[in-house]
Amino acid sequence: MKVLLIEDNPEILEAVAMILELRWPEAGLITTFFGGRGVELVRKEAPDIVILDLGLPDLDGFQVLRQIRSFSDVPLIIFTAKEAEVDVIKGLELGADDYIVKPFATGEFLARVKAVLRRRKIPESGAGIAGKLYIRGELRVDFTSMEVSIGNEVLKLSPSEYSLLYQLVTNEGMVLSNEALLEKALGPEHKADIEYLRTCIKRLKNELEKKPGITTLIFDVEGTGYKFLGA
Repeated sequence: MKVLLIEDNPEILEAVAMILELRWPEAGLITTFFGGRGVELVRKEAPDIVILDLGLPDLDGFQVLRQIRSFSDVPLIIFTAKEAEVDVIKGLELGADDYIVKPFATGEFLARVKAVLRRRKIPESGAGIAGKLYIRGELRVDFTSMEVSIGNEVLKLSPSEYSLLYQLVTNEGMVLSNEALLEKALGPEHKADIEYLRTCIKRLKNELEKKPGITTLIFDVEGTGYKFLGA
């Protein structure tokens, strides 16, 4: 596993290096203090996961996130200051998969990293789906390649967005509760984070419905959960 850490605090760098060494001694850690360099390293090194601080000396962390998402759907976690809820929501809407609040505990750090990586390894086919493809109207979901397309356009979904879509599509027509989606799609570490779920669903809906003529596919069911109805 290759981890890219874009962070200018030496203490955080040391803490993350120590955590990775203890949990994944075979992992390679690439670090940089600068956002611009971080974007270059995503292109050059193709990391398995990126951990991005929002406060960097050269570029605003949100600028870095936008640039990375313009060409890559690499799993990405943002570091944010304590109680900076507005930063969390903005980061998620721009394409981050998760967030870690500073200061953080080792257990929380590991849980969130493992959860984001787990979303990259969803089973090829789901219950109720024949074969490895889901096709309804212009929507096509390939469970083997994890590629989602509307017509001829391949969507750039983050691991969190794909994980949510996977759960919704493989349970088409059924209402999945907020709690079930948080645990199955986003991980038990988010079991009470309804705002996180809403932000991820909003981002997913925007991707699915951005093409003119595509009707609503994901429905909010009286605030208790969500339901997917094929196009």
